[in-house]
Amino acid sequence: MANTIDQDYLAKRQLKKGTAGWVLLAGLGVSYVISGDFAGWNFGLAEAGWGGFAIAAALMATMYFALVLSLAEMSAAIPAAGGGYSFARQTMGTTGGYLTGLAVLIEYALAPAAIVIFIGAAVEELLGINGPWVYALFYAIFIGIHLAGVGEALKTMMVISGLAVVAILATAIALIGDFETANLFNIAPTDAAGASEILPFGWYGVWAALPFAMWLFLAVEGVPLAAEEARDPASDMPKGIIGAMIVLLFTAALVMFLLAGAAGADVIGSSSVPLVDALKATGSSGLATAINVLGLAGLIASFFSVIYGYSRLVFALSRAGYLPKALSLTSKRKAPTWALVVPGIFGFLVSLTGEGDLILGMAVVGATISYALMALSHILLRLRRPELKRPYRTPGGIFTSSIALVLSLVAMTGVYAFDPRAFNYTLVLFVIGAVYFFAYGRRHLVAKSADEELALILDAEHDLDEMDGFHLPEAELPLQADTSRA
Repeated sequence: MANTIDQDYLAKRQLKKGTAGWVLLAGLGVSYVISGDFAGWNFGLAEAGWGGFAIAAALMATMYFALVLSLAEMSAAIPAAGGGYSFARQTMGTTGGYLTGLAVLIEYALAPAAIVIFIGAAVEELLGINGPWVYALFYAIFIGIHLAGVGEALKTMMVISGLAVVAILATAIALIGDFETANLFNIAPTDAAGASEILPFGWYGVWAALPFAMWLFLAVEGVPLAAEEARDPASDMPKGIIGAMIVLLFTAALVMFLLAGAAGADVIGSSSVPLVDALKATGSSGLATAINVLGLAGLIASFFSVIYGYSRLVFALSRAGYLPKALSLTSKRKAPTWALVVPGIFGFLVSLTGEGDLILGMAVVGATISYALMALSHILLRLRRPELKRPYRTPGGIFTSSIALVLSLVAMTGVYAFDPRAFNYTLVLFVIGAVYFFAYGRRHLVAKSADEELALILDAEHDLDEMDGFHLPEAELPLQADTSRA
């Protein structure tokens, strides 16, 4: 049975409103993902060759774009910090909401651990140092910046992301003169079924490359986690998440074509710093050093923003009672202190394994589970809540979200093809989280229904803002029916 909550409970669990317009939200979406352009995706070349990886990347780009369009609709209609959890809560009840949130949490808690390992490799390339102290330093610094307040954090993130995009553009300009199509297909065909010059590892390679293709877009779905801090969620959330996806499609195409086309798919497929190695292979050693510094900015941008994402998710799950309620307490600066610190400690401990590829695969499993559930949420929301006010409507409707649902399930199996350990370890984490919910969490929820929960949160925000002389925009009022077509 749900517990009752009062204004004092919610007053201690408030995020800073009106911090992010759509440009900042788009920047947040880019920063979530941009590290994937600098390291991780290229290992897919070693699994599938360039042709096979291109097919995998096209499939995953389709999945993400369909998912983003679905999330744009739901985030405008349901402006809560829980993102995928909040959407699933509306259509699949407490259990579906929690399991979706759990899948996203696994992704967002593990992704920084993988990224910080890649950061360590970049630092080692620059300074010759790596290891636990490097990981601990980066976790401490960037959690500290988040604790200073969301406005400061998002502005810092925008600067770092801008430097990362400059690095990609500079690398592309330097490499374009060395591009040769033959370099894309310089991995010799194996004896795998369906193998050819274009698909040197056959169709199995395409399947195994799907997790690495996802790394080019992984975590863009986290933009809705900033819904409660957006100025006007109904307008800003769709513009922000779609704008981010367009930028990411462009940068993904640049690194995919130009790095392998200039240095060779074989070289890039085994590189821990692919932009740097591509420049070195083509004789641009001086620029390579500068790009390594800016590439570190790209890794930091994603590390920084995914920390933001997991903190908002943990905050939302804790505030609703799914996780211990102390995790949703916010500071005077409206930063969710323990929601930043506790998952950070977990991620640091995971990073000590040093297995970036394995952790990446585990994050992808969590992501694909959440994508399937979020796409299903969009379908069910259209079917069960046709009266819901939708400031933005997904082009293609249920058909679009169905594409995302099917491809997310296919992508999930790709992790098993690449590394069964990643698949199995993630399922163990998922089971542990589910057991916690059924044994404890479901008995400590703060509201009986999704509408009640959201209405309580938004009413509390409304009351607090009126005390400060500020009135919420219409998009932040509780869920209401769309009567425009009645």
